[in-house]
Amino acid sequence: MDINLGDTQLIIDECRKRKLSDDQTAYVLATAYWESAKTMKPVREAFWLSENWRKENLRYYPWYGRGYVQITWEENYKRLGKRLGLDLTTNADVVMEPDTAKQILVVGMIEGLFTGKKLRDYINEEYCDFEGARRIINGTDKKKEIAALAREYVELLESVKPKQEESLVLKLIKGFFK
Repeated sequence: MDINLGDTQLIIDECRKRKLSDDQTAYVLATAYWESAKTMKPVREAFWLSENWRKENLRYYPWYGRGYVQITWEENYKRLGKRLGLDLTTNADVVMEPDTAKQILVVGMIEGLFTGKKLRDYINEEYCDFEGARRIINGTDKKKEIAALAREYVELLESVKPKQEESLVLKLIKGFFK
Protein backbone atom coordinates (compact mmCIF):
# COMPACT_ATOMS: atom_id res chain seq x y z
CA MET A 1 0.00 0.00 0.00
CA ASP A 2 1.17 3.47 -0.83
CA ILE A 3 -0.17 6.34 1.27
CA ASN A 4 0.65 8.73 -1.58
CA LEU A 5 -0.93 6.77 -4.44
CA GLY A 6 -3.36 8.83 -6.50
CA ASP A 7 -5.83 10.71 -4.32
CA THR A 8 -5.22 8.68 -1.14
CA GLN A 9 -4.35 11.76 0.93
CA LEU A 10 -7.43 13.60 -0.35
CA ILE A 11 -9.64 10.70 0.74
CA ILE A 12 -7.91 10.46 4.14
CA ASP A 13 -8.50 14.20 4.65
CA GLU A 14 -12.21 13.76 3.85
CA CYS A 15 -12.44 10.84 6.29
CA ARG A 16 -10.76 12.93 9.00
CA LYS A 17 -13.09 15.85 8.27
CA ARG A 18 -16.04 13.48 8.77
CA LYS A 19 -14.52 12.12 12.02
CA LEU A 20 -14.06 8.52 10.87
CA SER A 21 -12.00 6.14 12.97
CA ASP A 22 -8.83 4.60 11.55
CA ASP A 23 -10.66 1.31 10.97
CA GLN A 24 -13.45 3.09 9.09
CA THR A 25 -10.94 5.16 7.12
CA ALA A 26 -9.02 2.00 6.25
CA TYR A 27 -12.17 0.40 4.87
CA VAL A 28 -13.05 3.50 2.84
CA LEU A 29 -9.52 3.47 1.39
CA ALA A 30 -9.69 -0.26 0.62
CA THR A 31 -13.00 0.25 -1.17
CA ALA A 32 -11.68 3.16 -3.22
CA TYR A 33 -8.53 1.21 -4.08
CA TRP A 34 -10.52 -1.79 -5.28
CA GLU A 35 -13.29 0.12 -7.07
CA SER A 36 -10.83 2.45 -8.83
CA ALA A 37 -8.84 -0.44 -10.30
CA LYS A 38 -6.07 0.17 -7.74
CA THR A 39 -5.44 3.73 -8.98
CA MET A 40 -7.02 5.78 -6.17
CA LYS A 41 -8.31 8.06 -8.93
CA PRO A 42 -11.92 8.44 -10.08
CA VAL A 43 -12.62 6.05 -12.96
CA ARG A 44 -15.37 5.42 -15.48
CA GLU A 45 -17.20 2.11 -15.58
CA ALA A 46 -15.47 -0.11 -18.16
CA PHE A 47 -12.75 2.54 -18.44
CA TRP A 48 -10.78 0.32 -20.80
CA LEU A 49 -13.59 0.54 -23.37
CA SER A 50 -14.83 3.48 -25.43
CA GLU A 51 -17.65 5.90 -24.69
CA ASN A 52 -19.36 4.49 -27.76
CA TRP A 53 -19.21 1.00 -26.22
CA ARG A 54 -20.81 2.33 -23.01
CA LYS A 55 -23.52 4.06 -25.05
CA GLU A 56 -24.36 0.89 -26.96
CA ASN A 57 -24.07 -1.59 -24.09
CA LEU A 58 -25.10 0.01 -20.81
CA ARG A 59 -28.86 0.28 -20.39
CA TYR A 60 -28.43 3.13 -17.91
CA TYR A 61 -26.27 5.25 -20.24
CA PRO A 62 -25.36 8.14 -19.78
CA TRP A 63 -25.72 7.45 -16.05
CA TYR A 64 -22.98 4.82 -15.98
CA GLY A 65 -20.54 4.36 -13.12
CA ARG A 66 -18.10 7.13 -12.35
CA GLY A 67 -15.94 8.10 -9.39
CA TYR A 68 -14.07 6.18 -6.70
CA VAL A 69 -17.21 4.05 -6.40
CA GLN A 70 -19.20 3.88 -9.56
CA ILE A 71 -22.63 5.35 -8.99
CA THR A 72 -25.10 4.35 -11.69
CA TRP A 73 -28.61 5.28 -12.84
CA GLU A 74 -30.00 8.81 -13.10
CA GLU A 75 -32.01 8.44 -9.88
CA ASN A 76 -28.80 7.83 -7.91
CA TYR A 77 -27.04 10.81 -9.48
CA LYS A 78 -30.02 12.98 -8.49
CA ARG A 79 -30.29 11.55 -4.97
CA LEU A 80 -26.58 11.86 -4.19
CA GLY A 81 -26.45 15.32 -5.74
CA LYS A 82 -29.37 16.47 -3.61
CA ARG A 83 -27.80 15.06 -0.44
CA LEU A 84 -24.46 16.77 -1.16
CA GLY A 85 -25.96 19.98 -2.48
CA LEU A 86 -24.32 19.43 -5.86
CA ASP A 87 -25.63 19.29 -9.41
CA LEU A 88 -24.56 15.86 -10.66
CA THR A 89 -26.98 15.69 -13.59
CA THR A 90 -26.27 18.69 -15.82
CA ASN A 91 -22.83 17.23 -16.45
CA ALA A 92 -22.45 13.72 -15.02
CA ASP A 93 -18.68 13.92 -15.50
CA VAL A 94 -18.52 16.21 -12.46
CA VAL A 95 -18.47 12.92 -10.51
CA MET A 96 -14.98 12.36 -11.97
CA GLU A 97 -13.64 15.42 -10.14
CA PRO A 98 -11.76 14.29 -7.01
CA ASP A 99 -13.45 16.84 -4.72
CA THR A 100 -16.88 15.57 -5.78
CA ALA A 101 -15.89 11.89 -5.89
CA LYS A 102 -14.45 11.97 -2.36
CA GLN A 103 -17.69 13.34 -0.93
CA ILE A 104 -19.76 10.72 -2.74
CA LEU A 105 -17.46 7.98 -1.47
CA VAL A 106 -17.24 9.04 2.17
CA VAL A 107 -20.71 10.47 2.78
CA GLY A 108 -22.26 7.62 0.80
CA MET A 109 -20.54 5.02 2.97
CA ILE A 110 -21.27 6.85 6.22
CA GLU A 111 -24.96 7.36 5.48
CA GLY A 112 -25.68 4.15 3.59
CA LEU A 113 -26.57 5.95 0.37
CA PHE A 114 -25.49 3.09 -1.93
CA THR A 115 -27.26 0.02 -0.54
CA GLY A 116 -28.84 1.22 2.69
CA LYS A 117 -25.99 -0.33 4.70
CA LYS A 118 -23.88 2.15 6.70
CA LEU A 119 -20.22 2.11 7.66
CA ARG A 120 -21.04 2.11 11.37
CA ASP A 121 -23.22 -0.99 10.89
CA TYR A 122 -20.01 -2.98 10.36
CA ILE A 123 -17.19 -0.87 11.80
CA ASN A 124 -17.65 1.00 15.06
CA GLU A 125 -16.10 1.40 18.54
CA GLU A 126 -16.97 -2.16 19.57
CA TYR A 127 -17.08 -4.17 16.37
CA CYS A 128 -15.13 -4.42 13.14
CA ASP A 129 -16.36 -6.64 10.30
CA PHE A 130 -14.40 -5.73 7.19
CA GLU A 131 -15.90 -8.62 5.21
CA GLY A 132 -19.48 -7.74 6.10
CA ALA A 133 -18.79 -4.08 5.30
CA ARG A 134 -18.67 -4.96 1.61
CA ARG A 135 -22.48 -4.83 1.75
CA ILE A 136 -22.17 -1.03 1.97
CA ILE A 137 -21.19 -0.98 -1.71
CA ASN A 138 -21.79 -4.29 -3.45
CA GLY A 139 -23.22 -7.28 -1.63
CA THR A 140 -20.42 -9.70 -0.81
CA ASP A 141 -18.52 -9.56 -4.10
CA LYS A 142 -14.74 -9.68 -3.40
CA LYS A 143 -15.32 -9.21 0.33
CA LYS A 144 -12.23 -11.19 1.38
CA GLU A 145 -9.88 -9.31 -0.94
CA ILE A 146 -11.19 -5.92 0.17
CA ALA A 147 -11.09 -6.92 3.85
CA ALA A 148 -7.42 -7.89 3.43
CA LEU A 149 -6.73 -4.50 1.85
CA ALA A 150 -8.49 -2.77 4.75
CA ARG A 151 -6.26 -4.59 7.24
CA GLU A 152 -3.21 -3.40 5.30
CA TYR A 153 -4.54 0.16 5.37
CA VAL A 154 -5.08 -0.05 9.15
CA GLU A 155 -1.42 -0.89 9.61
CA LEU A 156 -0.37 1.82 7.16
CA LEU A 157 -2.48 4.46 8.91
CA GLU A 158 -1.08 3.39 12.27
CA SER A 159 2.48 3.70 10.97
CA VAL A 160 2.09 7.28 9.74
CA LYS A 161 0.18 8.89 12.61
CA PRO A 162 1.40 10.11 15.96
CA LYS A 163 1.18 7.44 18.63
CA GLN A 164 -2.30 7.57 20.14
CA GLU A 165 -4.84 4.89 20.80
CA GLU A 166 -4.50 1.85 18.54
CA SER A 167 -7.36 0.86 16.27
CA LEU A 168 -9.57 -2.08 17.22
CA VAL A 169 -8.24 -4.14 14.31
CA LEU A 170 -4.60 -3.54 15.26
CA LYS A 171 -5.38 -4.53 18.87
CA LEU A 172 -6.99 -7.74 17.62
CA ILE A 173 -4.07 -8.50 15.29
CA LYS A 174 -1.52 -7.98 18.08
CA GLY A 175 -3.61 -9.99 20.56
CA PHE A 176 -3.95 -12.87 18.10
CA PHE A 177 -0.17 -13.19 17.66
CA LYS A 178 0.76 -13.04 21.38
